[in-house]
Amino acid sequence: MINQIVTKIAKRQFARALKFEEGVLPELPSCADEKPRLLYIHIPFCEELCPYCSFHRVLFDERLTRKYFGAVRREINLYREKGYKFSGIYVGGGTPTVLIEELADLLKLARESFAIKEISVETNPNHLTDRNIEILRRSGVSRLSVGVQTFNNELLKKIGRYEKYGAGEVIALRLKQTMGLFDTVNADMIFNFPEQTPQMLSEDLAILLNLKMEQITFYPLMVSTMTQRLMEDTIGQVNFSREKKLYQLIIRRLEAEYESSSAWCFSRKKGKQALIDEYVVDYDEYAGLGSGAIGYIAGVCYANTFDIAEYIDCLDQGRLPLKASREFNLRDQMSYDFLMKLFSTKMDVTALEQKYGGKFLKSLWKEMIVFILAGSFRYFPPHLHLTPRGRYFWVIMMREFFIAVNNFRDYCRKQAGLL
Repeated sequence: MINQIVTKIAKRQFARALKFEEGVLPELPSCADEKPRLLYIHIPFCEELCPYCSFHRVLFDERLTRKYFGAVRREINLYREKGYKFSGIYVGGGTPTVLIEELADLLKLARESFAIKEISVETNPNHLTDRNIEILRRSGVSRLSVGVQTFNNELLKKIGRYEKYGAGEVIALRLKQTMGLFDTVNADMIFNFPEQTPQMLSEDLAILLNLKMEQITFYPLMVSTMTQRLMEDTIGQVNFSREKKLYQLIIRRLEAEYESSSAWCFSRKKGKQALIDEYVVDYDEYAGLGSGAIGYIAGVCYANTFDIAEYIDCLDQGRLPLKASREFNLRDQMSYDFLMKLFSTKMDVTALEQKYGGKFLKSLWKEMIVFILAGSFRYFPPHLHLTPRGRYFWVIMMREFFIAVNNFRDYCRKQAGLL
């Protein structure tokens, strides 16, 4: 019952929070501070469009993709001219490695422009070739995140990945051969697919444990409202009532060998925090570059145009391709920090009190009481730690947060004629 209440409240709150205003666009301000920020770069091109995916993506076209990479390089230069400094890079998609030489040139420019300390790149199993891996290593990539989703061959066929990316056994072998070549190799997995049984999930976990993966991210299936309807014809109906049981299975199998980097990311490296897919946990602010990318700077959440032709045209003219924005008031910013910091399973209360001039606890006391009564936290000064029960509440809330983001993406993609 309480899980359903948390889901309902989170759904309503995030739908409100992510109502962007088109045409009301602040000019991205110049920057003179040294605050560590992340540079998120979105590459929307894919060789195959998976039916469960709600991200901004289009089918790969080489000519258009090369023009697009050129536009992203111009966007990097605009941020540099405005004085922004970045210490980390996350390249997501889509499939960022779809044109490996273009990606290498892009990363070279970014490293020449900013004092980059860590680079994370997403890829697919079929791109784990010797040549690609060598180019990524030379480009300074420290973390490679591989989209696996599942090793179960029947599920791979259902979700349209078997033919393109190979059988589960082939994917596992490619992961094994890639281990140790980067500081961190992460396996991106999904649980709660329709027809995925606890036995199927247990077999996936056994393969990951046998591989001794350095990092595992286990996303709950979180698709937009529109994608849920499309999935019913191909994969089946999404059933959130099974989610908690499957999540608890993941925790039981992984907790002995892994530390929690977030409520759904697990890392082997004790004492060393590796970059994770949810970079919003480690970076208070991040710039979003690329078509459909979302950024959060100085309390303003903004999105670039989802129309790829318009994106390229804006940058050809030397303009940032901003399309929509939402300014967070002080309470919105505190609520955002509350959600994101505790997603890492612990939150430094003292640091947030300092950040908000002593107003953090005074402003969010109602939320704090509700979650305390629900048994979500334990306090070991200065950190508030999620309990096992609280961890699943945060899985629910982050799932609903990303569904709200995906609904926004679908709206923008429809406006751009992509749906």
